[in-house]
Amino acid sequence: MGLSDWPASERPREKLLRNGARSLTDGELLAVLLGHGTANEDALELSHRLLHACGDLSRVLTASPVALKQAPGLGPARIARIKAALETGRRHLEAPEPHRSALSAPEDAVRYFRARLADLPHEVFSCLFLDTRHRLIRYEELFRGTVDGAAVYPREVLKRALHHNAAAVIFGHNHPLG
Repeated sequence: MGLSDWPASERPREKLLRNGARSLTDGELLAVLLGHGTANEDALELSHRLLHACGDLSRVLTASPVALKQAPGLGPARIARIKAALETGRRHLEAPEPHRSALSAPEDAVRYFRARLADLPHEVFSCLFLDTRHRLIRYEELFRGTVDGAAVYPREVLKRALHHNAAAVIFGHNHPLG
């Protein structure tokens, strides 16, 4: 039985349009992203299989294209959709807004850095450049390293802050090995 045979109130796409994306489970959200299933399974079954194989939605989104290609039912178009969805979310986070609220708590910066750095396989030192009201001017990755280290040069950090005329800077750094 395919998703088209389900009652409209139970189908992920219709549920999203009616109740919003937050109302969907990870499997339902991924099923909407995948669009349709295969000859042997519907989109929801395919998404649940992917979630089970990868561990969770975050790992599906951040898996390499090579790893995703190993999953039956995923070809170049679906892999591209998954990668595009992740990048769309990232760009939304960093897009300038005319009335952007200030980063008023450490958790705001943590959430931003986690979205940008959590799935990288190498160490990165990055900065959030802020205006006088602590609104984001720009995010930049300043230094890339290896799996276990990144060289950071304070002079370069200062140059970039002055370039952006930043009144404040928040530094972020990831640890790919945990």
